[in-house]
Amino acid sequence: MKIAITSSGNSPDSVMDSRFGRCMYFVFYDTKTGAMEFVPNPNKDAIEGAGPASVQLVASKGVDKVISGEFGNKVKALFDSLKVQLIIPENPSLTINQIVDKFVKQQK
Repeated sequence: MKIAITSSGNSPDSVMDSRFGRCMYFVFYDTKTGAMEFVPNPNKDAIEGAGPASVQLVASKGVDKVISGEFGNKVKALFDSLKVQLIIPENPSLTINQIVDKFVKQQK
């Protein structure tokens, strides 16, 4: 399974970015291999349409779940149509490593 996490930086110690469409980075985590890929978000400075454009990017990676601080209505509808689960952690100041430990490794 592949999971996308929004990140404020490009390391596992970075804090989750609470914004989906305008996050700094997307982290793609593969639960089978444990591989973590950090991809800069090309839509973070878009004048409009950052959310839907980011959905396209994330969906192109074949993710099953997305973890972020918030999702707009358009983004929720698009992910619902793609059958991608959205997760909003209660604590928005978790690091990427903490999110993987809490939301990914516990569910195995």
